[in-house]
Amino acid sequence: MTEVRPDAAASASLWERDEEVTTILRAVDALCADRTSRGGLLLLQGEAGLGKTALLAETRRIAEARGCAVWSARGGEILRAVPFNVVRQLLQPALLSLMPEEAREYLGEWYGIAGPALGIAEPGDGEADPRGVCEGLVDAVSRLAGRDWPLVLTIDDAHWADEESLRWLAAFAERLDEAPVLLVVTRRPGEVGGDGARLLETVAAAAGVRTLSSLSPDATAALTRTTLGPHADAPFCREVWAVTGGNPYETVELLAKVRDSELEPVEARAGELRDLNRSARGGGLVARLEELGIDATRFAWAAAILGTGISVGLVARLATMGREDAVRCAELLRGARILTEPDPASARGGDSDLEFVHPLIATAVYNSIPDALRTAMHGIAAQVVADSGLGAAAASRHLLQVHPDDDEELVDQLRQAAREHLAVGAPEAARRCLERALLEPPTPDVHARVLYELGCATLLTAPATTIDHLQMALGMPGLDGPVRVDAVWRLSQALLHNNQLEEAVRTVEAEAARHEPGPVRLRLHAVQYMWEGLHTGETITPDRSERLAELAAGCTGRDNSERALLILRGFDAMARGENAEEVAELCDRALVNGRLAPGLGWTDTEWGVELLLMLASAYAYSDRLDRAETLYNEALRAYESAHWNGGHLALAHAYVGLGHRRRGRLREAEAALRESLRIAERVGRGLPLYWTATCNLVDTLLARGHVAQAWEIAERYGFAPPYPATIVIPDPRSVRGRLLLAAGRTKEGVAELEAAEKAAAVRGHHNPVMVPWAADLARALAAEEPARAARLAADVRRQAERFGTDTAIGEALRCAAALETGQRAVRLAAQAVTYLEASPCQYEHAAARVEYGIASRSVAELKRGLALARSCGADGLAARARDVLESGAGLR
Repeated sequence: MTEVRPDAAASASLWERDEEVTTILRAVDALCADRTSRGGLLLLQGEAGLGKTALLAETRRIAEARGCAVWSARGGEILRAVPFNVVRQLLQPALLSLMPEEAREYLGEWYGIAGPALGIAEPGDGEADPRGVCEGLVDAVSRLAGRDWPLVLTIDDAHWADEESLRWLAAFAERLDEAPVLLVVTRRPGEVGGDGARLLETVAAAAGVRTLSSLSPDATAALTRTTLGPHADAPFCREVWAVTGGNPYETVELLAKVRDSELEPVEARAGELRDLNRSARGGGLVARLEELGIDATRFAWAAAILGTGISVGLVARLATMGREDAVRCAELLRGARILTEPDPASARGGDSDLEFVHPLIATAVYNSIPDALRTAMHGIAAQVVADSGLGAAAASRHLLQVHPDDDEELVDQLRQAAREHLAVGAPEAARRCLERALLEPPTPDVHARVLYELGCATLLTAPATTIDHLQMALGMPGLDGPVRVDAVWRLSQALLHNNQLEEAVRTVEAEAARHEPGPVRLRLHAVQYMWEGLHTGETITPDRSERLAELAAGCTGRDNSERALLILRGFDAMARGENAEEVAELCDRALVNGRLAPGLGWTDTEWGVELLLMLASAYAYSDRLDRAETLYNEALRAYESAHWNGGHLALAHAYVGLGHRRRGRLREAEAALRESLRIAERVGRGLPLYWTATCNLVDTLLARGHVAQAWEIAERYGFAPPYPATIVIPDPRSVRGRLLLAAGRTKEGVAELEAAEKAAAVRGHHNPVMVPWAADLARALAAEEPARAARLAADVRRQAERFGTDTAIGEALRCAAALETGQRAVRLAAQAVTYLEASPCQYEHAAARVEYGIASRSVAELKRGLALARSCGADGLAARARDVLESGAGLR
């Protein structure tokens, strides 16, 4: 049994907690052993009152005795709608103790990203990326840990933490190896569902979990005698255990009531314990509160309404009482063990004079407020908070509780709060504010704007919901001019992300028809052609390519709408296999002095990332790899600098990997693509970016000769039909067909490549490099259907010569050589080498060298091919060349 300390009530919850305390001691000692110590995570879970909070207090005592810095935070049942509430509690005291320039130095490039979320810096003008903010908060703790080592973080009642803080906590738990921090978290199991539950399970998976149990009868008896005296008899002690169920918190409260009431701890008085227990909690607690008088009750109600930042001044204003009366009430509530002074080490920047002794008490007091009065007090609290200069976002928690009443001012306040939430990276909080504003409801001239703003807030998190909001907004009066066009653009994006591409095209097409010829209509036409260009099914608009070519022919690149059309025309021409020189010329005309035009940058939102990836891909598959790689690397730098750590960064890594793959740097390609897939996993499976990362990684592993690894990736990440509705580069059917052939599943591979043939025909995609099904199918059919294989090879060569790049022609010649024997095969292989030597694609060059060396039996060519294969990281190709060289049969 844990040794009893002088203040028995304070340490009661540590009875029978030897194992937990020992675990905490070891974790703190491991942290303090060395600055290079790895981080640790302990999760203490159990029902209310089992001593989780007491164990955190013991953690603080142990840690501070060993010289640790300890930062603490607590979730609150009525504060879950306050974004970043818990993480602010943790970090604000340390950051506010620094000079502003010191805080900026410690947070470095994350200051402008994480600072606003932490409340230590003003937010920027735009919307913050939630994933970037989360990454910034993770990095902030890691940096501060280096300064304040050894550092212990404690979070009480994590089940009541806000969702933004839980996202940070889950992300930080997965990266504790990078920071010498001990994190001790408590939660009640089963209190939350949805994303909150999922995030807490992520934390639990990374933690050492300890589940607390109730006190035994013997421990309860010992605690009773320690509190009331050794004369407490056994029947009385057993009744204490029976009444409280061994719950440490209820036991402490009951024994305090016994002591206050001077009840004799003997069997004859044991029957009174149940009534005393009821007065210590729930309705009894409320009755005890009322005994303190109406002023103290009003004060406690006001404190419960505020929930956080409970200062005597704010409570006095909310309870409409003078300062002296408020101070007196605070003293009464402290004496009654309802309120207490916060721990100075965990007080948030000095803004709190008081806090509730236990979350159970706060909840009981809050629930005791009559419904109508509680609603009214929230309305007053919103005004008090706003008048205190804390901002609309801080007041919004209270506004959410006010009954709808056609209040225009309240709608304006909620819209402003939503903007503030978006600026710090809390779109869910913004959504709650705007949904509440709609219930007011807004006036007819504002209603469409609120729906539009709500659609913008949910675009990244709930595309289906966004669609409903924006469609409704567009059907109402009040959404005109640039805002309407932007709403159509965002609606089309949401439809695309919701796999409703055809409806996205129709939406933009219908809006374009409403406008006279000019810049707006041209922009909408460009968006329409962009979405059509990404669609994998039948062409939505008849004669799309011809119409696009006609529209782009009159574009000089004088504005971004014209530049977008030139990019779209260039991509379409590349995918169709038209002349590569003309493709490059179209793309060049879309640039300004060889650079992306203002407003068309990677982080600009007017056009989206899809357009620029089309531009870079048009260059990549037209043998202009230098230009493509410049764009890919610009994207990666832009997203890393802006701390966009979600889908955009995943795509950037994927396309950097594609650039490496096209260049023949297979090791570098694999590394970039694995990083892309790691980030894509956080964003969510099934999205086009996920397919892009997986498809390119499988293709790269096959080029390296790592067939088993390629198959494992395909199986693990679901790289198989059905395919997404948007195009993926390179063509996933072609890549999967190649994978099946490499795995020896020839019949399935042929079927997959034939499906690729049909899909390409529907889209008119005849570029044999971007959609390489034909060459692989020809090789697969060479033995059983030589005539068909020959026709396919001839078609590949014709398409390659039409496209005109060295890579396309060289690859077509490699295919033709593979179907021939004798000197004809040697001549074709030699021609393939000539073209691919001039190509920027070194893996294909290496493959051609090896194949030419085998066909010609040339030791010199095989050695050159082997050296090239090794430099590319093409292990399978290198092994093939080495085996032939080592056999020596017939070589010269």
